[in-house]
Amino acid sequence: MPAADEDRAWIWDPTLYAGSAAYYSLGRVAYPADVVKELVTVLDLDGTGRLLDVGCGPGSLTLLLAPHFAEAIGVDADADMLAEAARNAAAQGVRNVSWRQLRAEDLPADLPSPQVVTFAQSFHWMDRPRVAAIVRDMLGQNGAVVHVHATTHQGIETDAELPYPKPPWEDVTGLVRRYLGEQQRAGQGFLPRRTGGDEDAVYRAAGFVGPQRIEVPGGIISRTVDQLVASVYSLSSSTPHLFGTQLPAFDTDLRNLLSESGPGGVFSEQMRSVALDIWR
Repeated sequence: MPAADEDRAWIWDPTLYAGSAAYYSLGRVAYPADVVKELVTVLDLDGTGRLLDVGCGPGSLTLLLAPHFAEAIGVDADADMLAEAARNAAAQGVRNVSWRQLRAEDLPADLPSPQVVTFAQSFHWMDRPRVAAIVRDMLGQNGAVVHVHATTHQGIETDAELPYPKPPWEDVTGLVRRYLGEQQRAGQGFLPRRTGGDEDAVYRAAGFVGPQRIEVPGGIISRTVDQLVASVYSLSSSTPHLFGTQLPAFDTDLRNLLSESGPGGVFSEQMRSVALDIWR
């Protein structure tokens, strides 16, 4: 791809995660329980107040935190993600949460003021200066933003002894590139060389003070072939619609690759720690 195309600014479009919502619950590793414990302590959560989870996806973090608020609101631009979130809420018996299809840039819309706003693996997709300024205005005097740094689709390298083979992520990435090309896809376009970063400067420019950082260690987990396949399809860079008519062939190749790498059908990996940046 020509360098000019690689450097062209990426523009959000509604197909960014099209078709991936159904794969999230199976393919993404849940946040450690200590994430909730740490936030309950540091934010003094007591079952009152309102949570606003921006870019909530299928409610992965929203539903963990909702029981510690009087009300929780999950906002996402993808209707399928919100439908999955509603199904997850019903399955888990969480009744104090509502869902709104809304881009972060369109906040505050008609939403009430929250006490806590969370961005869990979502802020980098947004017009960050604009969204940070909006959220600063929405928050009450003692409100806080929690920026969650995490990688939940795959683990990291480790010297620790694992009970099962590591997933062959490099080979999986190579297979995706063979079908979709070397440049990473994102919706109808291609991902710039760098997204996110410099969040500290963005938050401070919006008037936030901090951050207070909390690190929650990741654990060693085991995953099946179906979970790893779902993990691949949960990504914006390899969501099912990108493969078009080649999806059945890709799916077969992916499952064959995993089966050859882990004959028993089970893999293990060390998950990355989760970093919680709290801004006030």
